[in-house]
Amino acid sequence: MHWVLGIILTIVLFVGLSKWNELDPPARKAATWKVVLGAGAAVLLLLVLTGRVHVLTAAVAGLLPLLRKLPMLLKLLPWVKKVAGQQQNSGGPGGQRRQEATANNGEMTVAEACRVLGVDRGCSREEVVTAHRRLIQKLHPDRGGNDYLAARVNEAKEVLLRQFS
Repeated sequence: MHWVLGIILTIVLFVGLSKWNELDPPARKAATWKVVLGAGAAVLLLLVLTGRVHVLTAAVAGLLPLLRKLPMLLKLLPWVKKVAGQQQNSGGPGGQRRQEATANNGEMTVAEACRVLGVDRGCSREEVVTAHRRLIQKLHPDRGGNDYLAARVNEAKEVLLRQFS
């Protein structure tokens, strides 16, 4: 079995060296890097599979060659932030105003509170309490609900009840 592997490696080495001689100097440099990185990746994979190196250590070692591309990626960072900001603000007509209203002071507006509880703007105190009770029974974390949604429902109730006091 070992002699078969030896023959295969000899053939691969022969073909690789014959291709190597056909390359011009800049292409040789690029090919050298590819061979070195490929061999390093193969050795890391072998070490991970045999249990000699932890997977995270191998992942960090595998990402090290990408560090030379980091300055180019950092140049793109402002562009990425700008694109992400445009996608957030394009929430349809009035979407940006709504975001600004909540972002200015961090509190929920009365219109948002009415929308969360599903009540009209001129509702009574009893309607607010009933809508809150109905929603919190569905969304409470103890009943399989979500912490965030339960907090939003509670905040909406507080905002609307402030109008009556």
